[in-house]
Amino acid sequence: MTSTAKLRELAGRHGVSPTYTGWDGLEHEVSEETLRRVLAALDVPAGNAEDVDASLAEFALRPWRSMLPPSLVVVDGDEQTFPVHVPHGDPVSVWVVTEDGDEVDVEQLNVWVDPWPVDGRLVGRATFAVPRLPLGWHVLHARSNDVEATAGLVVTPRRLSTADRLLGKQRWGLAAQVYSVRSRRSWGTGDFADLADLAAVTAGYGGDFVLINPVHAAEPVPPHEPSPYLPSSRRFVDPLYLRIEDIPEVAYLPRKHRKLLYEYAESFAKANRKARRLDRDSSFRAKLDILEHIHRVPLGPARRARYAAFCAEGGQALDDFALWCALYEKFGDRLDRWESRAPGPDDPKTDRLREQLASRIDFHRWLQWLCDEQLAAVQTAALAAGSDIGIVHDLAVGVGPHGADAWTLGDALATGVTVGAPPDDFNRNGQNWNQPPWRPDRLAELGYIPYRDVVRSALRHAGGVRADHILGLFRTWWVPEGMSPADGAYVRSDHEALVGILALEAHRAGAVVVGEDLGVFEQWVQKYLADRGIAGTSILWFERDENGPRAPETYRSLCLTSVTTHDLPPTAGYLAGDHVRLRSELGLLERDLDAELDAAAAERDSVLALARERGLLGEGETDVERQVEALHRLVAASPSALLGVSLVDVTGERRSQNQPGTVDEYPNWRVPLADAHGKAVLIDDLVDHPGFAALARAVSGETPPEN
Repeated sequence: MTSTAKLRELAGRHGVSPTYTGWDGLEHEVSEETLRRVLAALDVPAGNAEDVDASLAEFALRPWRSMLPPSLVVVDGDEQTFPVHVPHGDPVSVWVVTEDGDEVDVEQLNVWVDPWPVDGRLVGRATFAVPRLPLGWHVLHARSNDVEATAGLVVTPRRLSTADRLLGKQRWGLAAQVYSVRSRRSWGTGDFADLADLAAVTAGYGGDFVLINPVHAAEPVPPHEPSPYLPSSRRFVDPLYLRIEDIPEVAYLPRKHRKLLYEYAESFAKANRKARRLDRDSSFRAKLDILEHIHRVPLGPARRARYAAFCAEGGQALDDFALWCALYEKFGDRLDRWESRAPGPDDPKTDRLREQLASRIDFHRWLQWLCDEQLAAVQTAALAAGSDIGIVHDLAVGVGPHGADAWTLGDALATGVTVGAPPDDFNRNGQNWNQPPWRPDRLAELGYIPYRDVVRSALRHAGGVRADHILGLFRTWWVPEGMSPADGAYVRSDHEALVGILALEAHRAGAVVVGEDLGVFEQWVQKYLADRGIAGTSILWFERDENGPRAPETYRSLCLTSVTTHDLPPTAGYLAGDHVRLRSELGLLERDLDAELDAAAAERDSVLALARERGLLGEGETDVERQVEALHRLVAASPSALLGVSLVDVTGERRSQNQPGTVDEYPNWRVPLADAHGKAVLIDDLVDHPGFAALARAVSGETPPEN
């Protein structure tokens, strides 16, 4: 075997694909340099031929060096076995301690496997059968003589049962970017109280859910990262979204601080009507100022007990996150200071800072408690207003490279590489999302606890969760630092474990799960997700085959279907070709502008023609509002269990929230909600909004009123 072939074999054994099928349908080979650097990120030496030979030999021996597998994630009802390794001829006993504390003996099977020489001694392999256990998180134990080992054992549902409830009837809901949706009471950006009101308004029109952007934690002080998909932590929440006036201790502020609060509220009342660009930093700075004063107000006995219970439940993870926030106030993004003074949460240097910053740590813990209380109130309000599902939270695909999760989770996240996407029809150069990926091997060794905690956080006060780029649970595109996104490689994950844990946690929360499964993927993936009860995602513009737009009746049933998404312009802008012109201005087109506009017009006209064939749109109808309504009636003809209506389509907004492939070239995630004329739209304006009523009727299948 050649050295190149051995390198590719080594990569494949560690889950690194040496080839991939691109958006063009062709198979592409991954370069040797990429394979070596991705393997290095997995701590697999592959710098030369000798390294590769040694790593191949080590891979064969690795399972024999451990008494138990790193962890086991199984499907309820499946018959599954696992190996136990002990010195050849030594006895071994195996048992499980369940979540509830019960002990269950594990049966050894009569399976002979020849012993294997490992480090100068023979190691034997015994085979055991996973016993029938309840769904949940259990601990596997093994003992041989005086040596004992443990491993996590997770039993996951074969199918998420909440999916079957969805299939009973078609439901629709609103998709909105919370920060962009303001009311007269906002402080320049949308907040949790605004979200509760938006959910109530949506329920009033017959909607059953509000799908929102991720509200994960960003930096604890300005400047504030605008992208909700590049958070500091996915386990905690962004205090930017707090409604200050809803904090009970506000009532007990000293008079001068209440006066300051009113002054802030009055100044932002004007900012709420500005439609050009959001100013998160001003809003966050003002909120932090008044929150400092509120934090000094003593808690009453009942509130103090609730806060103590929250801190106890949050445990070390909450303490470490709050510590990171306090350190960030001190060090900012100066990596040299972090490396020299606080290398990690368990470093002795950091322990000294933990003591010095105790009051600041408490402040940031307290902020998380307030966020938790207000998020709980949002879901309660949504259900009380008549929403069947309530709030569907968005779980971002990753975190920033120097944020709280990257600091606290250690080597559970890979270094030297970032997650991205290979070239596709929309981004011919590929994408680099600047996020460190999970290390599949370390996740297994950690019993998937870090991943579980991320999922639990998203589901804590939710009726559902949208998993952004759910294909990342199957494989992720790793881009070595300093290389082009086109020069990456796919790294496979244990999708059975990751999808199973997602289903288990959603089952326990009684929540639905929607997987954003757009883009390049292997064909079996969508069926696998549907079989596990995970809904897919369909966008009208992308539902095409070789003959043109697909009939909506052929769409998937377990699916969230909408006309557009936040990575595309609102429908009015898409119809006008705004996305093509914007990409041209940003230098993201490969063909000339006229050719791209012609192609976009042909695509648009083919979809509008389908609406006309069905009598949803009159011949020659050019009114944009009528076209938008007709397209929503078109997706309502699908069997999809969930239909999404973008709030920007309700108001007639044309500006995109995000242009993939850009950072500051376009004001991504900083566009406030406005109408077709560029005038700001507040939640207060939506209660009797004709556009809301029209699209609600469209997705509900109601006949439009006579003109």
